[in-house]
Amino acid sequence: MSMVKNIAVFVGGVVFGTAGFKLLGSKDAKKVYVHTAAAAMRAKDSVMTDVTRVRENCGDIVAEAKEINLKKRSEAAAEIIEDESKAE
Repeated sequence: MSMVKNIAVFVGGVVFGTAGFKLLGSKDAKKVYVHTAAAAMRAKDSVMTDVTRVRENCGDIVAEAKEINLKKRSEAAAEIIEDESKAE
């Protein structure tokens, strides 16, 4: 009985596998693949747009931070010069 069951399972698998390949290769399935790929490409474009925007904002933030640090350094240098001139 076990041998018949194993053969039946094998034959069933072959039949479903063959039907599956036919289904996956059909025109309707191909349309689904195309639409899915198109949606993935649109999503990629959207993500890349957001990434570019974030990179630009990070660049602006870094530039402003450098300006602030440069200003603070020059203010600190001016204070040191004032302190030295008062000490003399």
